[in-house]
Amino acid sequence: MKFTSYWLDTAPATPDRSQTEVGGKVDVAIVGAGLTGTSAALHLARKGARVAVLEKETVGWGASGRNGGMATPGLSLGLRDAIARYGFPMARDLYNSYYDAIDSIEKLVAEEGIDCDFARTGKLTLAAKPAHYEGMKRTHEILTERMGVDTTLVPGGELAAEIRSPRYHGGILDPLGAGLHVGKFVKGLGESAVRAGAEIHEKAGVESLDRLGGTRYDLVTSRGRIRADKVLVATSGYTTRPFRWQQVRIAPVGSFIIVTEPLGKEACDQLLPNRRVVADSKNLLYYFRITPDHRLLFGGRARFAMEGPRSDAKSGRILREAMVEVFPQLADAKVDYCWGGLVDMSMDRLVHAGEQDGLFYSVGYSGHGVQMATHMGKQMADYMDGVLEANPWRDIPFKRIPGHVGPPWFLPFAGAYYRFQDVIR
Repeated sequence: MKFTSYWLDTAPATPDRSQTEVGGKVDVAIVGAGLTGTSAALHLARKGARVAVLEKETVGWGASGRNGGMATPGLSLGLRDAIARYGFPMARDLYNSYYDAIDSIEKLVAEEGIDCDFARTGKLTLAAKPAHYEGMKRTHEILTERMGVDTTLVPGGELAAEIRSPRYHGGILDPLGAGLHVGKFVKGLGESAVRAGAEIHEKAGVESLDRLGGTRYDLVTSRGRIRADKVLVATSGYTTRPFRWQQVRIAPVGSFIIVTEPLGKEACDQLLPNRRVVADSKNLLYYFRITPDHRLLFGGRARFAMEGPRSDAKSGRILREAMVEVFPQLADAKVDYCWGGLVDMSMDRLVHAGEQDGLFYSVGYSGHGVQMATHMGKQMADYMDGVLEANPWRDIPFKRIPGHVGPPWFLPFAGAYYRFQDVIR
């Protein structure tokens, strides 16, 4: 078993950019070469800006290469909760931005010719309890009658046409959800950004920065100093000092994934015949899908813990037990991959993007980073160019997590809270 991301392990190799020359002056420096950073770099370079991307590791090394490869509609907060908190018009607009985000991926794949197995397979959300299906009915009514979204309810008695599992009590299907090989996608975005004129510097983590006035900064990296007229922080769950203001507003929650050995097309047809990307309705949810080479990818917040070799291995054992609970027919299946990554959860489970102390940022994707990071990279390129309406999140307060001072000591307590919520609701 490999303790590495299946997506990064099976993506084509890209040029080593760890020996590039870091220095001089650029229009925009982007911190982080994940989906936000590479997308922003591409769109800024298309505008004619001189762009440098500064990455502590390699392109896609963080959450952008460690997720489930799902681009799905729906707020992490939940549509009905968003309506109760913000009112229908604002909740509708924020919800619709997730559809725009999936469209952004589809458009980039076509424009840049990125071979990443993008497919609109549809997103299926499964009810872990009968009461959750009743809630899905209310959400479906809002989506179809008030928003014109073509979702479909799948009663428990009809689930066998979608998933061969005894575990769930119904579901809701949104046909616009998509799956993709996210390793190929993020690396393809990086190559597209370079072709457009951006520079990518790997193994060049930002260690400190000095504000020169307004949005102008000097950034000191592990490989040299660079000056930028504007800086975009795009580090999500891997945000650390010197970006403390953003760091203490993000909970870096571990999400863990296992991938089976190749099962073959016929076996996969028995698991998920329509190849949906799937998640269930729990707080500590499971999510799963079939990979392009006919494996089952199965992930979840097995534990509220940080990633790391021991943590990944322990979480992998928990996930394998969960996978067999959902799909008893996989009791003898071998697991080929196991890894973890950090989800950047915000207090309100919404995206947050804007400017603070002269630094631009877009973070807090809360489990929906594949589409929202890609989309917000594009939107931030416009926002930094003065188009304020490109950023629908700009006026939402970004609250600090109480007691968060750096290392996320509070994760076990948060995990216990959400585990309790899953028991009682």
